Amino acid sequence: MTARPFKFGDKYREGVSVVAYHERFKSDFGRLNYEWIERYFVVEHHDRELLDQPYETIIEPGGEIFFAVAGGEAVGTAAMIPEGDERFELAKMAVSPDWQGRGIGDMLLETCVGFARERKALSIVLLSNTRLKAAIGLYRKHGFRETLTDSRSPYERVNIRMELAL
Repeated sequence: MTARPFKFGDKYREGVSVVAYHERFKSDFGRLNYEWIERYFVVEHHDRELLDQPYETIIEPGGEIFFAVAGGEAVGTAAMIPEGDERFELAKMAVSPDWQGRGIGDMLLETCVGFARERKALSIVLLSNTRLKAAIGLYRKHGFRETLTDSRSPYERVNIRMELAL
């Protein structure tokens, strides 16, 4: 598989760049996300679906997975999953504990917002848990606002839904 074009310019900060999905980072998508999920919660069925088959469940339907890369190693990731023609879900955002606090979450989030805007989406939604205080703070910093939760969430751990109008 060859890399697809990445149109958002080179996001680069402190030796870290953001790149679009490539098969060589497939296992890193799972590794980075399983790490935080297992630390705070229990891995659920929908987690496994997305993390074990990211190309089939996220890329093929029209989404994207981004990786923050430092020294050739994936140190962060975030996925954009299409929800119809006008909205994306920001999902599976993770930064390695050794790399947290360096603006990598900002880089990934800015890239995801650029991706959604380029595709003329009207909004981005995300599902999370208020226990993840740093993540919730990051989302708020970038303009996400709390909305009503949906009882049809595929995750038991979800207790907050946020949305960013584009």
